Amino acid sequence: MPLPANEGPFRTPEGESWFAPLTGEDSSGYWLEIAYVPAQDRATIAQWVTPVVAAVLGRSREAVRLHEELAQRSTEIDLLYVISEILGDTVRLEEGAKTILRELCDALGARRGSIMVYEEADDALRLVAGRGMNVQRIDPLPIETDPSIAAQVFRGGRTLAWDGDATRGKSPGTPEGRDYIGQSFMSVPIVYGAPGATARTIGVINFTDRLGEDAFTNSERKLVEAVASQIGAAISNARLVQKDLRQQRVARELELAHDLQLKLLPSPSVLQGAAQVAAISRPVELVGGDFYTFSRLGRGRVGVMIGDVSSHGFSAALIQAMVMSAAGIHAGAVNSPDETLMLLYESVAPELQRADMYFSVFYGVLDPHRGRLDYASAGHPHAFRIPAKGDPERLTATAPPMGLGPGPVAGRYVRWEPKEDLLALWTDGLVEARAPSGEMFGEQRLLDIFLKYRAATPDEIVAKVFEVHEQFTPNPGDDRTLVVLRI
Repeated sequence: MPLPANEGPFRTPEGESWFAPLTGEDSSGYWLEIAYVPAQDRATIAQWVTPVVAAVLGRSREAVRLHEELAQRSTEIDLLYVISEILGDTVRLEEGAKTILRELCDALGARRGSIMVYEEADDALRLVAGRGMNVQRIDPLPIETDPSIAAQVFRGGRTLAWDGDATRGKSPGTPEGRDYIGQSFMSVPIVYGAPGATARTIGVINFTDRLGEDAFTNSERKLVEAVASQIGAAISNARLVQKDLRQQRVARELELAHDLQLKLLPSPSVLQGAAQVAAISRPVELVGGDFYTFSRLGRGRVGVMIGDVSSHGFSAALIQAMVMSAAGIHAGAVNSPDETLMLLYESVAPELQRADMYFSVFYGVLDPHRGRLDYASAGHPHAFRIPAKGDPERLTATAPPMGLGPGPVAGRYVRWEPKEDLLALWTDGLVEARAPSGEMFGEQRLLDIFLKYRAATPDEIVAKVFEVHEQFTPNPGDDRTLVVLRI
Protein backbone atom coordinates (compact mmCIF):
# COMPACT_ATOMS: atom_id res chain seq x y z
CA MET A 1 0.00 0.00 0.00
CA PRO A 2 1.40 3.43 -0.88
CA LEU A 3 2.07 5.81 2.00
CA PRO A 4 0.55 9.28 2.13
CA ALA A 5 2.60 12.26 1.10
CA ASN A 6 1.71 14.31 4.22
CA GLU A 7 0.18 13.88 7.64
CA GLY A 8 -3.58 13.61 7.66
CA PRO A 9 -6.48 11.36 6.79
CA PHE A 10 -5.76 8.57 4.35
CA ARG A 11 -8.05 5.89 3.00
CA THR A 12 -6.93 2.26 3.35
CA PRO A 13 -8.70 -0.95 2.28
CA GLU A 14 -10.02 -1.23 5.84
CA GLY A 15 -11.37 2.33 5.88
CA GLU A 16 -10.15 5.81 6.60
CA SER A 17 -7.26 6.26 9.08
CA TRP A 18 -4.99 9.05 10.25
CA PHE A 19 -1.35 8.76 9.23
CA ALA A 20 1.46 10.74 10.94
CA PRO A 21 5.20 10.39 10.09
CA LEU A 22 7.57 9.48 12.95
CA THR A 23 10.44 11.94 13.33
CA GLY A 24 13.93 11.35 14.66
CA GLU A 25 17.19 9.79 13.39
CA ASP A 26 16.24 6.25 14.42
CA SER A 27 12.56 6.43 13.27
CA SER A 28 12.84 8.26 9.99
CA GLY A 29 10.77 6.55 7.28
CA TYR A 30 8.22 5.11 9.70
CA TRP A 31 4.52 6.21 9.90
CA LEU A 32 1.95 5.93 12.68
CA GLU A 33 -1.55 4.85 11.70
CA ILE A 34 -4.46 5.90 14.00
CA ALA A 35 -7.83 4.22 13.46
CA TYR A 36 -10.89 2.96 15.30
CA VAL A 37 -11.28 6.23 17.24
CA PRO A 38 -13.57 9.14 16.42
CA ALA A 39 -12.26 11.03 13.38
CA GLN A 40 -12.36 14.37 15.18
CA ASP A 41 -9.92 13.02 17.84
CA ARG A 42 -7.36 11.44 15.52
CA ALA A 43 -5.21 14.55 14.90
CA THR A 44 -5.04 15.29 18.66
CA ILE A 45 -4.15 11.70 19.46
CA ALA A 46 -1.47 11.72 16.75
CA GLN A 47 0.02 14.88 18.24
CA TRP A 48 0.42 13.18 21.63
CA VAL A 49 1.23 9.62 20.63
CA THR A 50 3.61 10.17 17.69
CA PRO A 51 6.61 11.43 19.80
CA VAL A 52 6.15 8.56 22.26
CA VAL A 53 6.10 5.90 19.55
CA ALA A 54 9.06 7.51 17.80
CA ALA A 55 11.02 7.46 21.07
CA VAL A 56 10.14 3.82 21.79
CA LEU A 57 11.10 2.81 18.25
CA GLY A 58 14.39 4.73 18.52
CA ARG A 59 15.27 3.06 21.82
CA SER A 60 14.46 -0.32 20.39
CA ARG A 61 16.64 0.18 17.37
CA GLU A 62 19.43 1.60 19.60
CA ALA A 63 19.22 -1.50 21.78
CA VAL A 64 19.59 -3.73 18.73
CA ARG A 65 22.60 -1.70 17.56
CA LEU A 66 24.21 -1.84 21.01
CA HIS A 67 23.65 -5.57 21.16
CA GLU A 68 25.33 -6.00 17.78
CA GLU A 69 28.20 -3.75 18.84
CA LEU A 70 28.62 -5.65 22.12
CA ALA A 71 28.71 -8.90 20.21
CA GLN A 72 31.38 -7.46 17.94
CA ARG A 73 33.37 -6.09 20.90
CA SER A 74 33.07 -9.45 22.61
CA THR A 75 34.57 -11.12 19.54
CA GLU A 76 37.38 -8.55 19.49
CA ILE A 77 38.05 -9.00 23.22
CA ASP A 78 38.17 -12.76 22.78
CA LEU A 79 40.61 -12.32 19.90
CA LEU A 80 42.83 -9.99 21.94
CA TYR A 81 42.77 -12.47 24.82
CA VAL A 82 43.73 -15.36 22.54
CA ILE A 83 46.59 -13.32 21.04
CA SER A 84 47.76 -12.29 24.51
CA GLU A 85 47.95 -15.96 25.48
CA ILE A 86 49.86 -16.79 22.31
CA LEU A 87 52.37 -14.01 22.91
CA GLY A 88 52.66 -14.86 26.59
CA ASP A 89 53.61 -18.44 25.82
CA THR A 90 56.04 -17.56 23.03
CA VAL A 91 59.72 -16.72 23.45
CA ARG A 92 60.43 -16.32 19.75
CA LEU A 93 57.99 -14.23 17.72
CA GLU A 94 58.17 -16.63 14.76
CA GLU A 95 56.66 -19.37 16.94
CA GLY A 96 53.41 -17.44 17.43
CA ALA A 97 53.30 -15.12 14.40
CA LYS A 98 51.58 -17.67 12.13
CA THR A 99 48.87 -18.33 14.71
CA ILE A 100 48.33 -14.62 15.37
CA LEU A 101 48.08 -13.89 11.64
CA ARG A 102 45.60 -16.74 11.13
CA GLU A 103 43.38 -15.44 13.95
CA LEU A 104 43.45 -11.89 12.56
CA CYS A 105 42.77 -12.97 8.98
CA ASP A 106 39.80 -15.05 10.14
CA ALA A 107 38.43 -12.16 12.23
CA LEU A 108 38.80 -9.68 9.36
CA GLY A 109 37.78 -12.05 6.61
CA ALA A 110 41.08 -11.41 4.81
CA ARG A 111 42.44 -14.02 2.44
CA ARG A 112 45.89 -12.48 2.38
CA GLY A 113 47.96 -11.08 5.26
CA SER A 114 51.51 -10.71 6.52
CA ILE A 115 53.52 -9.70 9.58
CA MET A 116 56.88 -8.05 8.87
CA VAL A 117 59.54 -7.12 11.43
CA TYR A 118 62.35 -4.59 11.08
CA GLU A 119 65.88 -6.01 11.14
CA GLU A 120 68.34 -3.28 12.05
CA ALA A 121 71.36 -5.20 10.74
CA ASP A 122 69.86 -5.28 7.22
CA ASP A 123 67.87 -2.02 7.49
CA ALA A 124 64.95 -3.95 6.00
CA LEU A 125 61.57 -5.47 6.82
CA ARG A 126 61.67 -9.27 7.10
CA LEU A 127 58.56 -11.42 6.68
CA VAL A 128 57.96 -13.54 9.79
CA ALA A 129 54.48 -14.82 8.89
CA GLY A 130 52.36 -14.82 5.75
CA ARG A 131 48.98 -16.09 4.60
CA GLY A 132 47.84 -16.46 1.01
CA MET A 133 51.38 -16.10 -0.32
CA ASN A 134 54.62 -18.03 -0.79
CA VAL A 135 56.66 -16.86 2.20
CA GLN A 136 59.92 -18.24 0.79
CA ARG A 137 59.62 -16.00 -2.26
CA ILE A 138 59.28 -12.74 -0.31
CA ASP A 139 62.64 -10.98 -0.03
CA PRO A 140 63.38 -8.45 2.76
CA LEU A 141 62.13 -4.96 1.91
CA PRO A 142 64.74 -2.17 2.22
CA ILE A 143 62.82 0.48 4.14
CA GLU A 144 64.56 3.50 2.63
CA THR A 145 64.10 2.64 -1.04
CA ASP A 146 61.24 0.13 -1.41
CA PRO A 147 58.04 1.72 -2.80
CA SER A 148 55.72 -0.88 -1.23
CA ILE A 149 52.89 0.05 1.11
CA ALA A 150 54.61 -1.80 3.98
CA ALA A 151 57.78 0.27 3.56
CA GLN A 152 55.72 3.47 3.29
CA VAL A 153 53.83 2.66 6.49
CA PHE A 154 57.07 1.82 8.31
CA ARG A 155 58.65 5.12 7.26
CA GLY A 156 55.54 7.16 8.13
CA GLY A 157 54.65 5.27 11.31
CA ARG A 158 50.88 5.49 10.69
CA THR A 159 48.11 3.26 9.34
CA LEU A 160 47.41 3.37 5.62
CA ALA A 161 44.10 1.93 4.40
CA TRP A 162 42.49 2.01 0.95
CA ASP A 163 38.82 1.48 0.15
CA GLY A 164 38.83 0.41 -3.48
CA ASP A 165 35.02 0.61 -3.76
CA ALA A 166 34.52 4.08 -2.30
CA THR A 167 37.78 5.94 -3.00
CA ARG A 168 38.40 7.62 -6.27
CA GLY A 169 41.83 7.85 -7.81
CA LYS A 170 44.65 5.36 -8.19
CA SER A 171 45.55 3.21 -5.20
CA PRO A 172 49.17 3.65 -4.02
CA GLY A 173 49.30 -0.07 -3.34
CA THR A 174 47.76 -1.57 -6.43
CA PRO A 175 50.33 -1.71 -9.22
CA GLU A 176 49.31 -2.97 -12.62
CA GLY A 177 49.34 -6.72 -13.02
CA ARG A 178 49.03 -7.64 -9.35
CA ASP A 179 47.24 -10.93 -8.58
CA TYR A 180 45.16 -9.72 -5.62
CA ILE A 181 41.44 -10.50 -5.59
CA GLY A 182 40.25 -7.24 -4.06
CA GLN A 183 41.43 -3.66 -4.30
CA SER A 184 41.18 -2.53 -0.67
CA PHE A 185 44.02 -3.07 1.80
CA MET A 186 45.03 -2.10 5.32
CA SER A 187 48.59 -1.74 6.55
CA VAL A 188 49.19 -0.99 10.25
CA PRO A 189 52.55 -0.07 11.86
CA ILE A 190 53.78 -2.11 14.83
CA VAL A 191 54.87 0.59 17.26
CA TYR A 192 56.50 0.10 20.65
CA GLY A 193 58.10 2.36 23.22
CA ALA A 194 59.64 1.15 26.47
CA PRO A 195 58.64 3.09 29.61
CA GLY A 196 60.37 6.45 29.49
CA ALA A 197 61.57 5.92 25.92
CA THR A 198 60.30 7.32 22.62
CA ALA A 199 57.99 4.96 20.73
CA ARG A 200 59.33 3.73 17.40
CA THR A 201 58.07 1.59 14.55
CA ILE A 202 59.48 -1.95 14.62
CA GLY A 203 57.29 -3.73 12.08
CA VAL A 204 54.15 -3.72 9.90
CA ILE A 205 50.94 -5.85 9.63
CA ASN A 206 49.27 -6.01 6.21
CA PHE A 207 45.86 -7.31 5.02
CA THR A 208 44.00 -7.47 1.70
CA ASP A 209 41.65 -9.66 -0.36
CA ARG A 210 38.65 -9.57 1.98
CA LEU A 211 35.79 -12.05 1.87
CA GLY A 212 32.48 -10.27 1.21
CA GLU A 213 32.75 -6.47 1.25
CA ASP A 214 36.14 -5.35 0.03
CA ALA A 215 36.72 -2.39 2.34
CA PHE A 216 38.03 -2.63 5.93
CA THR A 217 35.97 -0.80 8.57
CA ASN A 218 37.18 1.73 11.11
CA SER A 219 36.42 -0.75 13.89
CA GLU A 220 38.62 -3.36 12.22
CA ARG A 221 41.43 -0.85 11.88
CA LYS A 222 41.27 -0.12 15.62
CA LEU A 223 41.31 -3.85 16.37
CA VAL A 224 44.47 -4.43 14.31
CA GLU A 225 46.14 -1.38 15.89
CA ALA A 226 45.43 -2.84 19.35
CA VAL A 227 46.92 -6.18 18.32
CA ALA A 228 49.91 -4.40 16.74
CA SER A 229 50.62 -2.76 20.09
CA GLN A 230 50.68 -6.18 21.78
CA ILE A 231 52.91 -7.61 19.08
CA GLY A 232 55.27 -4.64 19.43
CA ALA A 233 55.76 -5.36 23.13
CA ALA A 234 56.22 -9.07 22.37
CA ILE A 235 58.86 -8.36 19.71
CA SER A 236 60.84 -6.13 22.08
CA ASN A 237 60.57 -8.67 24.90
CA ALA A 238 61.60 -11.52 22.60
CA ARG A 239 64.62 -9.56 21.42
CA LEU A 240 65.61 -8.79 24.99
CA VAL A 241 65.31 -12.48 25.86
CA GLN A 242 67.38 -13.49 22.83
CA LYS A 243 70.00 -10.86 23.65
CA ASP A 244 70.14 -12.08 27.25
CA LEU A 245 70.46 -15.69 26.08
CA ARG A 246 73.28 -14.74 23.72
CA GLN A 247 75.05 -12.87 26.51
CA GLN A 248 74.63 -15.83 28.86
CA ARG A 249 75.97 -18.19 26.19
CA VAL A 250 78.97 -15.94 25.53
CA ALA A 251 79.60 -15.65 29.27
CA ARG A 252 79.51 -19.46 29.63
CA GLU A 253 81.84 -19.86 26.67
CA LEU A 254 84.25 -17.30 28.11
CA GLU A 255 84.19 -19.06 31.48
CA LEU A 256 84.94 -22.36 29.77
CA ALA A 257 87.74 -20.70 27.80
CA HIS A 258 89.07 -19.19 31.03
CA ASP A 259 89.10 -22.59 32.73
CA LEU A 260 90.73 -24.20 29.71
CA GLN A 261 93.37 -21.48 29.54
CA LEU A 262 94.25 -21.94 33.20
CA LYS A 263 94.61 -25.67 32.61
CA LEU A 264 97.01 -25.00 29.74
CA LEU A 265 99.33 -23.09 32.06
CA PRO A 266 101.51 -25.60 33.93
CA SER A 267 101.63 -25.87 37.70
CA PRO A 268 104.94 -24.98 39.39
CA SER A 269 104.86 -28.52 40.75
CA VAL A 270 106.09 -29.63 37.30
CA LEU A 271 109.58 -28.55 38.43
CA GLN A 272 109.32 -29.82 42.01
CA GLY A 273 112.68 -31.09 43.12
CA ALA A 274 114.47 -29.47 40.21
CA ALA A 275 113.78 -25.77 40.87
CA GLN A 276 111.83 -23.34 43.01
CA VAL A 277 109.32 -21.54 40.84
CA ALA A 278 106.27 -19.32 41.32
CA ALA A 279 104.01 -17.96 38.61
CA ILE A 280 100.81 -15.90 38.40
CA SER A 281 98.89 -14.96 35.25
CA ARG A 282 95.88 -12.66 35.54
CA PRO A 283 94.05 -11.68 32.33
CA VAL A 284 92.30 -8.32 32.30
CA GLU A 285 89.28 -10.11 30.80
CA LEU A 286 88.15 -13.69 31.40
CA VAL A 287 90.73 -14.82 28.86
CA GLY A 288 93.98 -13.20 27.76
CA GLY A 289 97.07 -13.47 25.63
CA ASP A 290 99.82 -14.00 28.24
CA PHE A 291 101.35 -17.46 28.66
CA TYR A 292 104.20 -19.34 30.31
CA THR A 293 105.44 -22.91 30.45
CA PHE A 294 108.10 -25.02 32.16
CA SER A 295 109.81 -28.22 31.10
CA ARG A 296 112.33 -30.69 32.48
CA LEU A 297 115.09 -31.30 29.95
CA GLY A 298 117.10 -33.97 31.74
CA ARG A 299 120.43 -33.91 33.61
CA GLY A 300 119.13 -31.19 35.92
CA ARG A 301 118.33 -28.76 33.14
CA VAL A 302 115.11 -26.74 33.18
CA GLY A 303 113.38 -24.85 30.35
CA VAL A 304 111.16 -21.84 31.03
CA MET A 305 109.17 -19.77 28.54
CA ILE A 306 107.01 -16.65 28.81
CA GLY A 307 105.15 -14.76 26.10
CA ASP A 308 102.63 -12.03 25.40
CA VAL A 309 100.24 -12.05 22.43
CA SER A 310 99.33 -8.63 21.05
CA SER A 311 95.93 -7.38 22.29
CA HIS A 312 93.90 -9.38 24.79
CA GLY A 313 90.55 -11.07 24.99
CA PHE A 314 89.19 -14.01 23.03
CA SER A 315 91.23 -13.60 19.81
CA ALA A 316 94.47 -13.28 21.77
CA ALA A 317 93.51 -16.36 23.80
CA LEU A 318 93.11 -18.42 20.61
CA ILE A 319 96.61 -17.49 19.45
CA GLN A 320 97.90 -18.13 22.98
CA ALA A 321 96.43 -21.65 22.94
CA MET A 322 98.10 -22.40 19.60
CA VAL A 323 101.45 -21.10 20.81
CA MET A 324 101.17 -23.09 24.04
CA SER A 325 100.41 -26.24 22.08
CA ALA A 326 103.38 -25.71 19.76
CA ALA A 327 105.64 -24.78 22.70
CA GLY A 328 104.74 -28.03 24.43
CA ILE A 329 106.02 -29.90 21.39
CA HIS A 330 109.19 -27.95 20.62
CA ALA A 331 110.37 -26.89 24.09
CA GLY A 332 110.69 -30.50 25.21
CA ALA A 333 112.96 -31.42 22.30
CA VAL A 334 116.75 -31.35 22.54
CA ASN A 335 117.16 -28.03 20.78
CA SER A 336 118.87 -24.78 21.65
CA PRO A 337 116.55 -21.90 22.69
CA ASP A 338 116.98 -20.12 19.36
CA GLU A 339 116.14 -23.27 17.38
CA THR A 340 113.10 -23.85 19.60
CA LEU A 341 111.74 -20.35 18.90
CA MET A 342 112.27 -20.74 15.16
CA LEU A 343 110.35 -24.03 15.16
CA LEU A 344 107.65 -22.41 17.29
CA TYR A 345 107.26 -19.56 14.81
CA GLU A 346 107.03 -21.90 11.83
CA SER A 347 104.20 -23.75 13.54
CA VAL A 348 102.02 -20.67 14.14
CA ALA A 349 103.10 -18.28 11.35
CA PRO A 350 100.11 -18.98 9.02
CA GLU A 351 97.59 -18.31 11.78
CA LEU A 352 99.43 -15.15 12.85
CA GLN A 353 99.22 -13.81 9.32
CA ARG A 354 95.49 -14.56 9.03
CA ALA A 355 94.75 -12.96 12.39
CA ASP A 356 97.15 -10.04 11.79
CA MET A 357 98.63 -10.52 15.25
CA TYR A 358 102.07 -11.03 16.80
CA PHE A 359 103.60 -12.03 20.10
CA SER A 360 106.78 -11.57 22.09
CA VAL A 361 108.40 -14.62 23.69
CA PHE A 362 111.40 -15.47 25.86
CA TYR A 363 112.76 -19.00 26.21
CA GLY A 364 115.63 -19.92 28.47
CA VAL A 365 117.36 -23.16 29.45
CA LEU A 366 118.99 -23.23 32.89
CA ASP A 367 121.88 -25.66 33.42
CA PRO A 368 122.98 -25.58 37.09
CA HIS A 369 125.85 -28.03 36.50
CA ARG A 370 127.45 -25.78 33.90
CA GLY A 371 126.43 -22.59 35.73
CA ARG A 372 124.86 -21.21 32.59
CA LEU A 373 121.59 -19.78 31.24
CA ASP A 374 121.12 -20.13 27.47
CA TYR A 375 118.24 -18.07 26.09
CA ALA A 376 116.62 -16.51 23.03
CA SER A 377 114.17 -13.61 23.10
CA ALA A 378 111.87 -12.57 20.28
CA GLY A 379 111.09 -8.97 21.24
CA HIS A 380 110.45 -9.70 24.92
CA PRO A 381 112.41 -7.15 26.99
CA HIS A 382 110.96 -8.07 30.37
CA ALA A 383 113.54 -10.68 31.40
CA PHE A 384 116.21 -10.21 34.10
CA ARG A 385 118.78 -12.17 36.02
CA ILE A 386 118.66 -10.99 39.62
CA PRO A 387 121.98 -11.92 41.33
CA ALA A 388 122.31 -12.47 45.06
CA LYS A 389 124.38 -9.28 45.12
CA GLY A 390 124.76 -6.47 42.66
CA ASP A 391 122.54 -4.97 39.97
CA PRO A 392 119.94 -6.81 37.89
CA GLU A 393 121.10 -7.96 34.46
CA ARG A 394 118.71 -7.48 31.54
CA LEU A 395 118.44 -10.41 29.17
CA THR A 396 118.14 -8.40 25.97
CA ALA A 397 116.04 -9.40 22.97
CA THR A 398 117.73 -11.36 20.20
CA ALA A 399 115.04 -10.96 17.50
CA PRO A 400 111.87 -8.98 16.71
CA PRO A 401 108.52 -10.22 18.04
CA MET A 402 107.10 -13.25 16.25
CA GLY A 403 104.97 -12.06 13.34
CA LEU A 404 106.55 -8.60 12.98
CA GLY A 405 109.87 -9.23 11.34
CA PRO A 406 111.56 -11.98 9.32
CA GLY A 407 115.01 -13.37 9.96
CA PRO A 408 116.69 -15.89 12.27
CA VAL A 409 116.47 -15.80 16.05
CA ALA A 410 119.86 -15.49 17.71
CA GLY A 411 120.84 -17.28 20.90
CA ARG A 412 122.84 -15.95 23.87
CA TYR A 413 123.98 -17.11 27.29
CA VAL A 414 124.90 -15.60 30.67
CA ARG A 415 126.59 -17.12 33.69
CA TRP A 416 124.37 -18.49 36.43
CA GLU A 417 124.93 -18.95 40.15
CA PRO A 418 122.83 -21.94 41.27
CA LYS A 419 120.72 -21.48 44.40
CA GLU A 420 121.52 -17.76 44.45
CA ASP A 421 120.46 -16.10 41.19
CA LEU A 422 116.81 -15.42 40.36
CA LEU A 423 115.26 -15.49 36.89
CA ALA A 424 112.49 -12.85 36.74
CA LEU A 425 110.17 -12.81 33.74
CA TRP A 426 107.01 -10.75 33.26
CA THR A 427 104.73 -9.21 30.66
CA ASP A 428 104.23 -5.52 29.95
CA GLY A 429 100.89 -5.39 31.78
CA LEU A 430 102.82 -5.21 35.06
CA VAL A 431 105.10 -2.28 34.28
CA GLU A 432 102.80 -0.29 31.98
CA ALA A 433 99.84 -0.26 34.39
CA ARG A 434 98.86 3.17 35.68
CA ALA A 435 97.55 4.49 38.96
CA PRO A 436 94.30 6.54 39.04
CA SER A 437 96.52 9.64 38.98
CA GLY A 438 98.01 8.52 35.65
CA GLU A 439 101.44 7.60 37.04
CA MET A 440 102.90 4.43 35.48
CA PHE A 441 104.06 1.58 37.70
CA GLY A 442 107.28 1.33 35.71
CA GLU A 443 110.13 -1.14 35.44
CA GLN A 444 112.32 0.39 38.16
CA ARG A 445 109.59 0.11 40.79
CA LEU A 446 109.31 -3.59 39.98
CA LEU A 447 113.08 -4.15 40.04
CA ASP A 448 113.30 -2.42 43.42
CA ILE A 449 110.89 -5.02 44.84
CA PHE A 450 113.05 -7.84 43.42
CA LEU A 451 116.20 -6.35 44.90
CA LYS A 452 114.59 -5.82 48.28
CA TYR A 453 113.19 -9.36 48.51
CA ARG A 454 115.69 -11.32 46.40
CA ALA A 455 116.66 -13.54 49.32
CA ALA A 456 113.03 -14.64 49.78
CA THR A 457 111.41 -17.64 48.08
CA PRO A 458 109.87 -17.19 44.59
CA ASP A 459 106.39 -17.62 46.13
CA GLU A 460 107.01 -14.80 48.60
CA ILE A 461 108.42 -12.52 45.89
CA VAL A 462 105.50 -13.05 43.50
CA ALA A 463 102.98 -12.47 46.30
CA LYS A 464 104.71 -9.23 47.32
CA VAL A 465 104.87 -7.92 43.75
CA PHE A 466 101.12 -8.40 43.23
CA GLU A 467 100.31 -6.95 46.64
CA VAL A 468 102.17 -3.74 45.81
CA HIS A 469 100.91 -3.70 42.23
CA GLU A 470 97.23 -4.02 43.11
CA GLN A 471 97.49 -1.26 45.70
CA PHE A 472 99.07 0.96 43.04
CA THR A 473 96.71 -0.04 40.18
CA PRO A 474 93.20 -1.10 41.34
CA ASN A 475 91.96 -1.44 37.73
CA PRO A 476 94.70 -2.74 35.43
CA GLY A 477 94.15 -2.35 31.70
CA ASP A 478 96.16 -5.30 30.41
CA ASP A 479 96.98 -8.92 31.16
CA ARG A 480 99.63 -9.40 33.88
CA THR A 481 101.96 -12.38 34.20
CA LEU A 482 104.99 -12.90 36.45
CA VAL A 483 107.35 -15.90 36.67
CA VAL A 484 110.17 -16.10 39.26
CA LEU A 485 112.53 -19.07 39.33
CA ARG A 486 115.55 -20.14 41.35
CA ILE A 487 117.55 -23.30 40.58
